[in-house]
Amino acid sequence: MNDASGQGRKHSADSFAAELRRRIKEGVKGYEAGAKLPTLREFAANPEEAVARGVAEKAIDRLRAEGLVESRRGSGSFVRASRISRTSPGRLSPDRWGRGLSIQAHDSANPPKAVDVTVGDVVPPAQVADALGVPRGDVVLSRYRRYVRDRRSVQLATAYLPTDLTRGTRIEHTDTGPGGTFARLTEQGFRPTRFVERVISRAPTPEEINGVDGREGLSLRREGSLVFEITRYAYADDRCVEVSLMVLDAEMYELVYELPAGN
Repeated sequence: MNDASGQGRKHSADSFAAELRRRIKEGVKGYEAGAKLPTLREFAANPEEAVARGVAEKAIDRLRAEGLVESRRGSGSFVRASRISRTSPGRLSPDRWGRGLSIQAHDSANPPKAVDVTVGDVVPPAQVADALGVPRGDVVLSRYRRYVRDRRSVQLATAYLPTDLTRGTRIEHTDTGPGGTFARLTEQGFRPTRFVERVISRAPTPEEINGVDGREGLSLRREGSLVFEITRYAYADDRCVEVSLMVLDAEMYELVYELPAGN
């Protein structure tokens, strides 16, 4: 028995969705994060569930729309893994990158890994050039990364930096070394002292879903998925030394902000 509460009556889609939601949120055995759900046939064949196959399908569709369940082609439906808590400003603290620690590792015990790292000179979008104080049409250094957790693409990110700060440094390499880009900027005398992030929620573009130029896109699992678009500006005193454009799968992240109360 799966700790069902609807024994002895036929479930509606609403009541069965509520029951499955309860099991998932309470972590009932077999409904923990990452667990594979019974198939529609198995739900319907189990007399303890008291649910028709079509009703079970509608209930699971609702949980999928809520982001509690995800479907994997050819494998079935699974309880979605816990979200990645992207906690600011702690993740950007000099205490982390100054000690050679990863920003991503601050967010989760199972942080996403950077893959498809591409580094090179590009002409940036006009708003990026303006923020960096670079004439429009001039090149800057671009660092593109796709982040993956449990074989799922969860984030696309491109950082732009002025070339006068990056030439001959490890920032031009795919592996920037302990502490990453901010540690290398500090070595150049441009220690980041302030960050500004702008966040919006929107629908993904076709390129973000399907990829472009041979790159994979995000592993969005359902129609109507949303993304967080985050634009981060890093300043060394009054100079903007990096602009990072990030697109995050909104089903996989929560944005947490710990802010001191004002005087």
